[in-house]
Amino acid sequence: MLYITIWLIVAVLSFYLFKKSAGTMSILKPNLLSLVFYYSLFISSFIGSLLIALDIDKHYMINLLSDDRYRVIGFYTICFVMVMLPLSMYLVSNLIGFKAEKEFDTYLKSPIVIQQDTLTYLVYLGLTGLSLLSIAYTIYYLEAIPIVEMLLGSSNLAELRIEAARGFQGNTLIRNIFAIGLTPILSMITFIYSYKTMKMKWIALFLITFSCSVFIQIYDLSKAPIFFYLLMFILLLLYLQVIKLTWSRVIALGTIAIGGIIVLYVVIQGVSDPSAFLDYNRGPVGRLILTQIAGYYMHLELFSDKLPLLMGQSLPSSIIGLYDIEQIRSARLAMEVYFPQRVEEGTAGVLNTLFAGEAFANFGYIGLILGTVYVGVFIQLIYIAFLRLQKNPLYIALFVYFTVNIPRVVIGGFTDFLLNTLWVAILIILIAPFIFLRLLEFISQRTGKWTSVKE
Repeated sequence: MLYITIWLIVAVLSFYLFKKSAGTMSILKPNLLSLVFYYSLFISSFIGSLLIALDIDKHYMINLLSDDRYRVIGFYTICFVMVMLPLSMYLVSNLIGFKAEKEFDTYLKSPIVIQQDTLTYLVYLGLTGLSLLSIAYTIYYLEAIPIVEMLLGSSNLAELRIEAARGFQGNTLIRNIFAIGLTPILSMITFIYSYKTMKMKWIALFLITFSCSVFIQIYDLSKAPIFFYLLMFILLLLYLQVIKLTWSRVIALGTIAIGGIIVLYVVIQGVSDPSAFLDYNRGPVGRLILTQIAGYYMHLELFSDKLPLLMGQSLPSSIIGLYDIEQIRSARLAMEVYFPQRVEEGTAGVLNTLFAGEAFANFGYIGLILGTVYVGVFIQLIYIAFLRLQKNPLYIALFVYFTVNIPRVVIGGFTDFLLNTLWVAILIILIAPFIFLRLLEFISQRTGKWTSVKE
């Protein structure tokens, strides 16, 4: 009863702080902070923590723990994260003078600024070309394309998925930045231009980028990316005021999503037992509420009793490489220790979990505390920045991209919040051409030689 009481108090307090920081927690008005709360924390972390504390989880990963005291330690530290993360956001909002509810509503109602000049189109045409070449490059360096192999009736799909992710022979930066990262953002940008201008050249560009985006989300048979990509488009339509969510639409979309997940589990993983979809500790439900957070408990035990703290060894390689330190990701170590056979067989990658796990793996409880404060401040500053930026196609698409991807990183690792090379690269690639054009325009106007090229 004690755990249930604490859990309920923490849930209410966390929700209140998130609402004060986000402006709204309505499911009908999803935003960056509400997705972090509902998806990353409440569903993927907090529900499971109660089941584990009560020892009713009956989950195969938690059963691997050698010491049950980590069930309790994990519960209380997750409660800490549930409160301290939004408290940090709330304090930042007060310091900056951010009026969450008012500024979010203002953003939704603000008109979209469209710049229709030939140079803008040529920039996005060139970036689309880069994305297409990067997708072709990704395909070229794959020994087999998992989705094609599935259609051909292959029976070793699990191995093919891991091979596509970890055994990729090409340059992973090209694949991750230009193919996986850039293409979906370009599809959203070109959609906005298509919707607002109704010009065939933008429509054609959108159809190309959209088709490529769908392919790059599903080529390795990962189940989550395609659903997150579709979520991006729902958010995009909301921010463009093309649609408004109602409870009937939310239920319909939820039903479609559940149906899609079941189909993917049956087709890709060969799950045929109906009870696997209903049990809380296995199948898609168990994966969401228990498997995701189980890795956090393994981090606590592993770096308390079995291995020394990493002391920064899992920080971004671009930072620790300056000191000739080899990067070691805690999620990979956890997988190697708890599932050595799967690693040897090539069917397991990393044991990603709540960011606090990697923060603890590096610096113990101090890392967990300071890391939680840092992540809260980081997320809130991103949220405030985008709500206050001009509402144009580029910034809207980036806002939607971060709104969907930051919650994924919250349950993916801590060091990505310190220096995420993918995010930095995408920002540079998308913003740098326009900075250059504006600089060129300024210089040309000063010399009297600039003439804007209108469509």
